[in-house]
Amino acid sequence: MLLFHVSEQKGLERFEPRPIDGSSEPCVWAVDDERLRNYLVPRDCPRVTYYADAKTSRADADHFLGRARAILAFEHDWLDRVRSVHLFCYELPAAGFDLVDAVAGYYVSRTAVEPLSVRVIGDCLGELARRGVDVRILPNLWPLHDAVTRSTLAYSMIRMRNAAPRAVSDLRV
Repeated sequence: MLLFHVSEQKGLERFEPRPIDGSSEPCVWAVDDERLRNYLVPRDCPRVTYYADAKTSRADADHFLGRARAILAFEHDWLDRVRSVHLFCYELPAAGFDLVDAVAGYYVSRTAVEPLSVRVIGDCLGELARRGVDVRILPNLWPLHDAVTRSTLAYSMIRMRNAAPRAVSDLRV
């Protein structure tokens, strides 16, 4: 099993456990190779990612995916940043990591971890294409967010606090 940590910071030689939101248990977070695709954009970029799994209905797969294997959507306002960022993809040893979310591919270690290697990704869109991910660039993520959460798809919504505000027409009373 391959595990990774993606950062915009180069030269990381050791990952120390730390709380994510200030209240969680300190740990080192990693993602498996299959879901690495969800992190191939700048850290703060809001995104909606989804794919079909065993629980996904044929109708939802046809409607949301078509022939795509996986989708990563972000807002147009982030396009220049996605095109210009350099990401550092640190491969981490799998030993000592525990699976905490199979859909998202999240693993945690409660002890410090030293990376096995690092690879620079200078073309996020090219790397996503190489991994067979369809990219959708939208003016606003909220309509897609709402539709995907109501579907049977497997999904991950990341950094939505940084998304553009909902349009007035998206607000429900």
